[in-house]
Formats: sequence, structure tokens, C-alpha cells
Amino acid sequence: MSKKTTAAITAIGGYVPEDRLTNADLEKMVDTNDEWIRTRTGIEERRILKGEGKATSDLCVPVVEEICRKRGISPEEIDCIIVATVTADMLFPSTANIVCDKVGARNAWGFDMSAACSGFVYALTSGAMYIESGRFKKVVVLGADKMSSIVDYSDRTTCIIFGDGAGGVLLEANTEGYGVLDSILRSDGSGRTHLHMKAGGSLRPSSFETVAAKEHYIYQEGQAVFKFAVKGMADVSAELMERNKLTADDISWLVPHQANKRIIDATAHRMGLSEEKVMINIQRYGNTTAGTIPLCLWDWEDKLKKGDNLVLAAFGGGFTWGATWVKWGY
Repeated sequence: MSKKTTAAITAIGGYVPEDRLTNADLEKMVDTNDEWIRTRTGIEERRILKGEGKATSDLCVPVVEEICRKRGISPEEIDCIIVATVTADMLFPSTANIVCDKVGARNAWGFDMSAACSGFVYALTSGAMYIESGRFKKVVVLGADKMSSIVDYSDRTTCIIFGDGAGGVLLEANTEGYGVLDSILRSDGSGRTHLHMKAGGSLRPSSFETVAAKEHYIYQEGQAVFKFAVKGMADVSAELMERNKLTADDISWLVPHQANKRIIDATAHRMGLSEEKVMINIQRYGNTTAGTIPLCLWDWEDKLKKGDNLVLAAFGGGFTWGATWVKWGY
């Protein structure tokens, strides 16, 4: 009897720009202070991609290069690249298409996944299905956002939160029980009014009026988003554990979307996990949207052990939310 094929993570890459935007810097820009930001978000600084002509694809390129270097493969061996992002280089073509060109993945096809902060979990689940189908051998899944391109730095409610960064993984077939083992993904479009970008799409095309009204920046109703995020991430993570008969003792690491330290703490509490089992790097990078979860994996790679059970949990605009169970394979 043949063993079930799963999609295992076989390499990780990450990239954050050199330029830092600290809480002290923000104090000079808007009416806020370091203590207020730390106590409410847990953020101390965030990275910003500067330079003319720099875009989300430029965050992705070093990630793919690192993945190829670690795995000892050529970009030409990659079958597919999926980019989870809300800050695509342009409306079309896809950022994945551009990344394929920039890294020399000449035999790959790809597409963008737009699910806001849940984007990486959505994309990872999709990529795993391609591997499980048996038709593709090497799929790269990236989470990347240049959030500084859609943040209004005169709006203190959003500019303190977001940063730029990217991370990604290589998925390959496994028959030993490692890899992406289960996912629960959710969506509720009625929540779109609470967190979105008002203009730039087909509903409100770009115009002098939309630019003047600052409708090309993130709009967020903080309290509504916070309440739904706490419940959504916690509920779906608990549901994933129950469905797979996993206890808190079985979980090696919670890899949560880095939106807010209080949301992360609430999710861990609901799962019965101690803080020692929770990956947190929001203090260094802020909220990089689709980049947060893979950047956590990148930061913690040396601490991960073969057989570790990871729960990846996310919540984002839409609303979108989800959780994925991964058994670490190396």
C-alpha cells in the first residue's frame, strides 16, 4: 500500500530591508509615543524598503535566492511560485510573474494570492495541494508586502503598525508524514468595511479625487478588527487542534500572524500554550501582512526540530482567517 504524499517544507528564506523606522522616529511624525505603541502593539521598530523603483518583487528575490542556495537547486528547477501579497508591484501582471523573471525561474508558472494578512496560510495550503497532486515537484510559496507603499504616515492609527518584509518556503513531496497535514480556512466578506483600501480597484478607479481624499491608503477600524481577530484566530486554531486530536502538549510552536501582541497572547491562551511556545518577532518588524508567518519561520529555523508540530494561525482583511498544521521535516 502506497503511503500518502504530503507537501513538506524543505527550505526557508527571508528578507527585511536595512532601513529601520523606530517608535522614536514616529514620535517626530505623528502624535504618539514609544510607551503607547509598545503597550498596545508590542512593536518597537519596523523595516522600510527605500529607493526609487523598489517594489514587493524586490523583497521576494533575495528570499527565492536564499531558498535555492540552502536547498542546492537552480531557479530553473522551480515548478511554481505563489506570492501572497496586497501590495503587488502593479495590478497586472502578477508579482509572481515578475519574480519568476527576476530570479530566472524560466520553467515556473505562478500567481498572486490576495488574502491580506491570511495570505501566506492561504497560499501555503494551495501550494501543498499542487504538490499532493503529483504534477509538481517544487513549489515556492512567498508572503511579501511593501506596506510602506499604502500607509499614510500622517495617520497615527495605522503608521505605527506596518512594516516591509518577505519570507517564503520551498514545498516538496514527502511520504514520511511530514509537511502540511491539515488546514482550516475561513472568509467573511461582510467584514470588508472594517479593513480595506477604498480606491484603486474597479469599484473606485484612481482619480484626482481619490488621491486627494487619501483613499489609496489602508483604512482600518481598529476596535472592530481587534475583536474579530482575537476570536477568529483563537477559534480556528482551537478547531484545528480538536479536529486532529492535538493537545497543547502536542504543539511545539504556535506561529501566529504578527498583528498585535495582545491578539497573539489571546490566541495562545485559548490554545492553552505557554509563551515559550509562541513565535513573536513583531517588536522588530511590525506587521508585514503576508510576510509575518514566513519571517517567523525564518527567524526560528535553527530552533525547529524534525517532528515538531507547528500551528500557523492568521487573520486578515476581508475578513479572512485560518490555521494550518505543519509537522516539521528537518
